[in-house]
Amino acid sequence: MIPEILYEDSDVLAVNKPAGLVVHSDGRTKEPTLVDWLIAKYPDIAEVGERVRAGIVHRLDRETSGALVVAKNQKAFEYLKKQFQERKVEKIYHAFVYGRMKNDEGVIDRPIARSKRGGALWSATRGRKGKERKAITEYKVLRRDGDFSLVELRPLTGRTHQLRVHLKAINYPVVCDKLYAPKREPALGFSRLALHARSIVLVLPSGKEIKIEAPYPKDFEQAIHFGTRC
Repeated sequence: MIPEILYEDSDVLAVNKPAGLVVHSDGRTKEPTLVDWLIAKYPDIAEVGERVRAGIVHRLDRETSGALVVAKNQKAFEYLKKQFQERKVEKIYHAFVYGRMKNDEGVIDRPIARSKRGGALWSATRGRKGKERKAITEYKVLRRDGDFSLVELRPLTGRTHQLRVHLKAINYPVVCDKLYAPKREPALGFSRLALHARSIVLVLPSGKEIKIEAPYPKDFEQAIHFGTRC
């Protein structure tokens, strides 16, 4: 799995991460990671940022595809990290969800905390425990096909699994989400989480604002085609 380079200058690199590729090692497995690819291609990046993360300023889950930004030097790392921390970066995701969403657009404003079920689960419903963190997601329906919807998502906060947890909370879980919708059958040809980081808008260290857009992977293209036949 080789990432596609979407943008590059002397400070910043943006890639289209394939689904299934882990961003950085968790210390338990030895599978190839995005960080391994980065260091092989840009050896100096190994010294940028935090340990084992090689310039990574934000991350995507293993099964999520799409746009991811990397700092190529320490100055750019600090600059970009501050932008992400201050929520100045606009991130747009696209997802296929189970069900025909009733409203064309809306805002999900529900705090997120650990799930009472334990493990890696988070919750935005009554089944949560411990410290709650404010979480807000804007959404817009792009199309409805049969018993599915293609949705654009804009997270205004950056909580773990936020989009997946929020969509489950309003009863429209992401297609093929094996963690938050384990009893749902895979659909639309997906064998992985149907979530794609479509675009990122940010200001570069040079002061220029850019929009980085990640083309749909093959499974998204096929799902859209499938939808026209529903």
